[in-house]
Amino acid sequence: MQTLRLCANDDSIRYAARIIRAGGLVAFPTETVYGLGGNAFDAAAVAKIFAAKERPAWDPLIVHVSSREMLEALVAQVPAEFDNLFAAFMPGPLTLVVPKKNTVPNVVSAGRETVAVRFPANPVAQCLIAESGLPIAAPSANRFGRVSPTAAEHVLVDLDGRIDAILDGGPCKIGVESTVLDLSGAAPVILRQGAVTPRDLRKILGEVAVADPGVPFRPQRGLPSPGMMPRHYAPRTKLLLTDGEERVLAGAIQAWAKQKVGALVPSGWSICAATRFDWGQWGDWAVLASRLYAGLRWLDEQKLDLIVAPLPGEEGLGGAIRERLLKASDGAMWPPLGGRRG
Repeated sequence: MQTLRLCANDDSIRYAARIIRAGGLVAFPTETVYGLGGNAFDAAAVAKIFAAKERPAWDPLIVHVSSREMLEALVAQVPAEFDNLFAAFMPGPLTLVVPKKNTVPNVVSAGRETVAVRFPANPVAQCLIAESGLPIAAPSANRFGRVSPTAAEHVLVDLDGRIDAILDGGPCKIGVESTVLDLSGAAPVILRQGAVTPRDLRKILGEVAVADPGVPFRPQRGLPSPGMMPRHYAPRTKLLLTDGEERVLAGAIQAWAKQKVGALVPSGWSICAATRFDWGQWGDWAVLASRLYAGLRWLDEQKLDLIVAPLPGEEGLGGAIRERLLKASDGAMWPPLGGRRG
């Protein structure tokens, strides 16, 4: 299969919409990361998404919509909290997990009775969904478990020849996946952190719990949300994390001086690493989030033995970056417990 790279203009969006309606796959930009889209009502098209990504069937997809009517075609009952959440955060980087209608194929929801739905803010994504006239199921446009794509080039590295086309809309603004909020239970729970933070949601909903990313999951039941595996968003090169202090990052690089080490380095930090990616100003979480996956992908291409990165705290968008890095590293920290190198 030849993958067409299309500039995201009106004619290309119309062409991409025809591909979607015909059961094909199109990668497209959102404000978070690039998604790999297919007709959410077409089980065969959705199966192609899983095949192209080599994604296991127990990992559900997010369905992207462009109108309230599309949402109601998917959802068994619009939750009471929806209107307030829509007014505050949508279109935008918030996904809601809600009870689904039988019109949603089980392959989309990993066999569960819920569906994850969001209204993307990116105008290319909005136009593609509206032009196709269909809700579009779209996980991140990369091989399963790998670093998510925030540029068209990233998509082609993983999926060239596996999908019909990609709409090149330039780099993604936010750079980490959407917040996932589960509204299907007795109380709202954040299943994955993102640009809509726990503090943001608590202003609207009151108390909101945050799921523990370290809790073991049972894939045979189907996950309630994407991004809940213990290891995910991972480069091929081993990733090691440190506390968010310059001296600790420098110490980790020195401890592995005999190996080829690269680092995500905040701007202005005096870090002696032969291979370094200028990540952005520490504490400017919006910039660091937007450059996170590009940095991990670039370092992964440098044929290193080890990548080292400082770990943000929980505040604001730093919490989403922290969650992604912990999953990408499988929780590997320096120094390890007991202070010995390992």
